[in-house]
Amino acid sequence: MATKTKKEREQQREHARLLYMQGEPQKSIAEKVGVSAQTVTKWVAEGGWEQARAAANITRQELVNKIFNSINVLLEDLANDPSPEKTAASADKLVKFAATVERLDKKTSVVDIIEVFMAFSKWLQYRMSFDPNVTPELLKTINHYHDLFISEKLKESF
Repeated sequence: MATKTKKEREQQREHARLLYMQGEPQKSIAEKVGVSAQTVTKWVAEGGWEQARAAANITRQELVNKIFNSINVLLEDLANDPSPEKTAASADKLVKFAATVERLDKKTSVVDIIEVFMAFSKWLQYRMSFDPNVTPELLKTINHYHDLFISEKLKESF
């Protein structure tokens, strides 16, 4: 078997990463991509794919629910041992949990959306200086749809 070029190896790795992110088992990925299972395991570890897949697949609501479950366990534990030391430690944890839930449960505001769109527009304008696919017509079309999206979000807010 001929030795793979660096480009071919990177293509295999990227194909494997995409399959992994879609939930494909590592053994199956190895077979589909044409590498050993050990290679896939190495790529997963080196690339932080497991954390990336977890981050991509868990929703805010799931995180909030997990925190609520942790709060419930903490409260049950406190009910079984209401000592001052336990109460103080639990209170600190509850405050941290509450702050985390508040940050996670916060909905994206129209202002947040506008800021993202503005940053994206600036990036596209910069990109237009060297990318022939980014044309003034494209920018105009994107801005038109940005405006429509923001208008709809504003109507939903009221």
